[in-house]
Amino acid sequence: MKITLLGPQRRPTLEGVAASLYPEGPVATITAGWQERESDDAELGRLLGSRDVNLRLHARWLHVQERDPLFAVGERRLGELLAELQDLYLLRLDHALQAVYAVGRRGGNRIRSGVLAEAIDTVRELDTAHLRRVGAVRGEFYQGLAPHDRPVIAEHRAEVAALLGDAAVLVVAGGHVGVLADALHLFNVAAALTSPVIAWSAGAMALAERIVLFHDRSAHGPGHPEIFGSGLSVLHGVLPLPHARARLLLDDTPRMAVFARRFAPARCVLLESGTRLDIGGDGELPPGTRMLAADGHVTTLEAA
Repeated sequence: MKITLLGPQRRPTLEGVAASLYPEGPVATITAGWQERESDDAELGRLLGSRDVNLRLHARWLHVQERDPLFAVGERRLGELLAELQDLYLLRLDHALQAVYAVGRRGGNRIRSGVLAEAIDTVRELDTAHLRRVGAVRGEFYQGLAPHDRPVIAEHRAEVAALLGDAAVLVVAGGHVGVLADALHLFNVAAALTSPVIAWSAGAMALAERIVLFHDRSAHGPGHPEIFGSGLSVLHGVLPLPHARARLLLDDTPRMAVFARRFAPARCVLLESGTRLDIGGDGELPPGTRMLAADGHVTTLEAA
């Protein structure tokens, strides 16, 4: 599957990309991350030459809430359980990463480097265990209230699959990545997806195998990058980092080295304004891709 990742679209580059790559045919769009503003897509439609067909995943989710109250109650309970899991994970993650940074500040002789590697491995194990627990809780929920057995959800899934089947390309916008990812999973977008994809910001994050939240420049000070959950897994071996310069302390190379090593072997790819990455079906990143290296520096991928 061909995937094109773009930088943030405050100064849009989507129009030229979509017109050059996919000049004909309907363009399916997903703006569920905008939540109540999902339908405010007139500008997006203009950029796509008025060929857009919004899948309305957030509106479909609201319809499910209204028509299937049992499922809605179950989803609310699921949200409570996931929030509790996230809080407990963050509590443990704080201690584990503080240990990593403390060891890293002591320097880099052979013994300390080995201890640092072990400390990072501890964080990686914590991440893996958390993702497994989140998956288990979600799996239990979907086993008890299987979406394909719920008539209203099955109807929406069929409609979404039909629209995707007719599309020349799928465009996934940003917004709230949690809301977006939940909608993508609920309506089984990955299973119905056969067309190429263009995505940016939260849309790019949601395509990956793991969704990682990060913000080193929040009002409360640097936060710990955290595993949020599973993405669509149509983008393999890549961790998209939208607004990287604005959200990460890229000049803090020790911190960035921990980031890169923690999420390896996924490549931590920086998506800045003006970025365009055309990723082929083999998953190879194009020359010029900017990413975090294991030493914490930003590196640019060169042609083979």
